[in-house]
Amino acid sequence: MGTLREIQLRLNAIKNIGKITKSMKMIASTKVSKAQRAMESARTYGAASASIYKNANTTPLENEEKVYIVSSSDRGLCGGIHSSVAKATRRLIAQDGSSSGIVVLGDKAKNQMSRTHRGDIQMSFNQIGKAIPTFAEACAAADTIKTSGLKFDTATIIYNEFTSAIAYEATPINVYSSEALKAADAFAAYEIDDDVLENYNEFLFANNIYWGLVEGHASEMSAKRTAMENATKNAGEMVDRLTMTYNRSRQAAITSELVDIITGASAL
Repeated sequence: MGTLREIQLRLNAIKNIGKITKSMKMIASTKVSKAQRAMESARTYGAASASIYKNANTTPLENEEKVYIVSSSDRGLCGGIHSSVAKATRRLIAQDGSSSGIVVLGDKAKNQMSRTHRGDIQMSFNQIGKAIPTFAEACAAADTIKTSGLKFDTATIIYNEFTSAIAYEATPINVYSSEALKAADAFAAYEIDDDVLENYNEFLFANNIYWGLVEGHASEMSAKRTAMENATKNAGEMVDRLTMTYNRSRQAAITSELVDIITGASAL
């Protein structure tokens, strides 16, 4: 195991790590409630945005061009939450067989997707996840994607859906183009002008990105709290084991010294 000095140094290091993870757990716990409140609000608007596609019976166009938007963040130490959306995106791409590109929101998912689809990543955004995402940030991302020249008929936003305090699931949201909406069976009942439709569709696009970012942020904070709780527990168990090892080694050293002293005294 090493000398008593080495065991003591390792024991102190793990104790410090346990203090850090405990503090990070407390910080994540305070952020979870705020993130959940923002998530409930974003969910309401997101569900309303998605309902128009459902009510209009919107379906993908033939020979459509598709883009995948992976919603993640720049922060780590939160379990497998970033690999979750990356794996789900890979599965969707494999099922569809083709795509016109991938857009990544957050550096963590970008690193994951770069391993297998580096050439398909058209653009990426960073500085995401430091705080609760705002609608202005989602609008900026949507506007950048729209003005970049990236053409698509359907955008699939993959985000982590918050299911409970300890569980999340990678879920896709489909956002269709204005042409797909016009071709929908029941869309004529809305009687929307082309100019208004274009603006409204851009709003739907930004709103769904906002929904994915905010719900993903709530999932991330919850996952971070769980990860830090587990890390703190593991650190405590390691401290207990090392303390026992240190005490045994110290006792063995004392016993050996006593044996040497007694042996020397007997020899006299």
